[in-house]
Formats: sequence, C-alpha cells, structure tokens
Amino acid sequence: MAEDKYNRKNPAVKRILQEVKEMQSNPSDDFMSLPLEENIFEWQFAIRGPQDSEFEGGIYHGRIQLPAEYPFQPPSFMLLTPNGRFETQTKICLSISNHHPEHWQPSWSVRTALVALIAFMPTNPNGALGSLDYKKEERSVLAIKSREAPPKFGTPERQKLIDEIHEYMLSKAPPVPQLPPLQSSEENPTNREGENQAKQQDAGAAVAGDELPHPAGDRIVEEVQEEPVNAIRGAAVARDAPARKPSDPLLQKPEMRVQKPVDDRLFTWAAVGLTIAIVVLLLKKFMKSSGFGAVFMDGS
Repeated sequence: MAEDKYNRKNPAVKRILQEVKEMQSNPSDDFMSLPLEENIFEWQFAIRGPQDSEFEGGIYHGRIQLPAEYPFQPPSFMLLTPNGRFETQTKICLSISNHHPEHWQPSWSVRTALVALIAFMPTNPNGALGSLDYKKEERSVLAIKSREAPPKFGTPERQKLIDEIHEYMLSKAPPVPQLPPLQSSEENPTNREGENQAKQQDAGAAVAGDELPHPAGDRIVEEVQEEPVNAIRGAAVARDAPARKPSDPLLQKPEMRVQKPVDDRLFTWAAVGLTIAIVVLLLKKFMKSSGFGAVFMDGS
C-alpha cells in the first residue's frame, strides 16, 4: 500500500491506517475488508451470510466509500453480489450509512459497520432505499450461487483485491448447506394425490359391499365411511338372514317377557285362595271346640 503519498497527520488518514492494521492483525471468519492500493478511502469487503437464515452459506461482496471527514462522517455502502435483500451497485440506506449521518458515531469503524450489515441482512426491509424483498427460497438459491465466483467490478487492481477476499472467505466458510432437491417438492404432491385416489377407490369398494379394509391410520376416511357402510351392511345381513323357527330362543324371549306379569298374577291369586282356606279351617276348628259347631249342625 502506497502509504507515503498520504499525510499521516490527517485525522482521516491516520484513522484509516489504524483500522487497516487492526483488520489484518485481527481477522474475522464472518467478514474481510481492505482498501485499494491506489486509494485508501476506497474499500472492498465481503461478509458471510448470517447463520440460521436464508442467507446462510452465502459470501456477499461490496464496496465501501469513506468520506474525507471520516470518522466524523459515515461511509456509504453498496452490495455487488446478488442477494435478494439489497440492490446491487446501489448505495443502501442503513443507520450506519451516509443516508443517516445523524445516527453515526465517530467511535464506530469499518468493522463495526460490517457487523451491523450482517445483522441487517435477515431483517424486514420495510421499503427502505436500496432494499429488496425476495422470497426466502430465492435468497437461499442466491446464497449458494454466491460462492461459485466473486463479482466482476471495477479496475483490474480492484478485481484482484475482490478475488483475494473471496478466496479468504471461502477458506473460512463452513460447508455449503444443502438445499432440498426440487424433485422432492414435486414428488410429494404426486404421492399424496395417488394415495388420495387409492383411498377413494377403497372407500367406494367398501360402500358397494366389498370387504377391502380401510387404509390403516386414515381416521378421516374411517369416520366418514363408517356409518353408511355399517347401515348398508346391516341391511344386507337382514336381507340375507334365514327365517327363524318358533322354537328359536331369540324369538321366545319376547314371549317370556310378556308372560311374566301373568305368572305373577296367578301366584298372587293362589296365595290369596290358600290364605282364605286356612282362615276357614281355623274358624271351623274354633267353632267346633267352643260348641258352636254342634248347635249349628243340630239346627241344620
């Protein structure tokens, strides 16, 4: 880096050189950023997509422009890698960028801004300038594709720096997450459709009197089909059942229930008659022992 052509007493130059040294001595696996050889106010960077998001596995390159008043004025950022969250080659609107200088703090640095940019990736864009709102599936595809090759941008010197940063990020990146094959999403509806057709055929056969069982575990089909199937089968059993003889115990049960009250009445009358007979016998015995029996017999 041609540091001799810059005034080291300039606050911006002094601060930038300090940040370059700190970036080289304390690298991160999540980002890398360095200035161009010919202009230390022009930086190239790459960030890794945040984990547990649709950007996971992606390597996103971008450009940083530091103002002459840095660090008292904020830098501007633009993405060069298609990502589905920010427009490419467009200065993005963030609280850490030059679109909101009122939020910028001189204590912040390029490192601070890159950490914040990674955190902004999975957030809702809310229509901010330079923001995009792609579907998660589309962003995941772009994340995988971003690893294949760095973007082409700028002069050969800038492109060389972009390539070097990309190689570094690849060396620190974990294995690319595997996306589910497209065939699986297409096969599932087909399989479900075939299963539904098979279930409908089985249900139709059961209603027609077929003895094919219902598919095991298909409670919805069983609940819907259970009542009409049982009713039809009950009717079929009643139609095909042979005529029963009068001696059949099943036919005698109602007669036994009807005769039971009659048997109870006969028993009651028999008990009453027996009681009357006993009273008459006792009365005669009493009259005979007291002499009334002889008088009664003589008078007759």
